[in-house]
Amino acid sequence: LRPVRRLLLYDAACQAAQEVAEKIQERNRCQRNGESTAKLNVAIRSSLQSLKEKIDQLKDLLLRAVSTHQITQLEGDRRQNLVDDLLTRQRQLQASYKNEGTEPDVIRSSLMTGGVKRGVTNPWLLEEPEETRGLGFDEIRQQQRRIIEEQDAGLDALSSIISRQKQMGQEIGNELDEQNEIIDDLTNLVENTDDKLRNQTRHVKMVDKKSTSCG
Repeated sequence: LRPVRRLLLYDAACQAAQEVAEKIQERNRCQRNGESTAKLNVAIRSSLQSLKEKIDQLKDLLLRAVSTHQITQLEGDRRQNLVDDLLTRQRQLQASYKNEGTEPDVIRSSLMTGGVKRGVTNPWLLEEPEETRGLGFDEIRQQQRRIIEEQDAGLDALSSIISRQKQMGQEIGNELDEQNEIIDDLTNLVENTDDKLRNQTRHVKMVDKKSTSCG
């Protein structure tokens, strides 16, 4: 989604939180005056659910922007703090709705002045590895480029080794073909020599037989 849409969604979430605080304050006033608060309670629950959905959308958008490097790590941390503030406001409003925590006037004041202090840990954000901790976006890109260059160099070396092994295999194959031809020639020579020996043996036997008959 476009950055403008993210900004509009954040503004809508802040406005929803303020409206919830105002409804809770009105609900408490009605309670003190003995008036019915059923409709207000329904409206407050619906508004709290809408606020939760907007915060969840902001979480997903921020996670996607950080993981795909659409924004720098510093900008991601700044926006994380804004979402953390909304999460804290949501918890306070939920507690106030159940009469468990901060009074609505205090919550409304915190909304008007920019929310609670920083420091709330957001568990959904991807844990940054030690190799890139403290690095800016450009430094991370340079590190990734250096890693890719090292991988490319390793692949080139591996390709060279494979090429040499292929050449050696072809040379060995050629040598085996030559040796097979030599073996075939020797086989033919042996067979020819064997045929000649058999012919000579038959000839000698015939001559010997004739000599014996003459004698």
